[in-house]
Amino acid sequence: MARTSGSASSGLIGEAIAEHRTWFIFLGGVMLALGIIAIAFPFVTTIAAKIFLGWLFLLGGIVQVVHAFGTQKWSQFFLSLLIGALYVLVGGWLAFYPLTGIITLTILLAITFILQGLIEAGMAFRMRPQGGWGWMLLSAIVAVLAGVLIIAGLPGTAVWVLGLLVGINLISSGWAYLFLAMAASKAGQ
Repeated sequence: MARTSGSASSGLIGEAIAEHRTWFIFLGGVMLALGIIAIAFPFVTTIAAKIFLGWLFLLGGIVQVVHAFGTQKWSQFFLSLLIGALYVLVGGWLAFYPLTGIITLTILLAITFILQGLIEAGMAFRMRPQGGWGWMLLSAIVAVLAGVLIIAGLPGTAVWVLGLLVGINLISSGWAYLFLAMAASKAGQ
């Protein structure tokens, strides 16, 4: 009986998961551990996430400004410089004023979770009927629900909800990767 393209693709995915099973287990374990830490210290996680994001923007902005001055003859020099300056300002604000902008970051995180959930749902349906696809779908649902809960709790819960929901999301994703590895291991036996 000839394989359909869906089952051929599913077989390749299963083989790839089985071949890299140790990495899936490692990734799942790290995500579980980080999730537990995030839930134990939600306020610290919220502030740490905000400061980390700020440094990413700040460094990206500095590189953009240097790039702009390195390409002064480019017709888009001024716009490139303006974008770099914007990144530097936003990055500095996020990194050096950790208690401001938490609501804005909370909204961005909510959008990220919802988009992550939609992408994971797409991954789950593409992996079906591969063992473990349901866990990926469950992770997708949890991510979307986390995003919706973040938005629903604004503004009062912004201080602690980020850390808590980041932890829940990390644990959910960690379990999904662990269960994918276990399902691949069962399929290989």
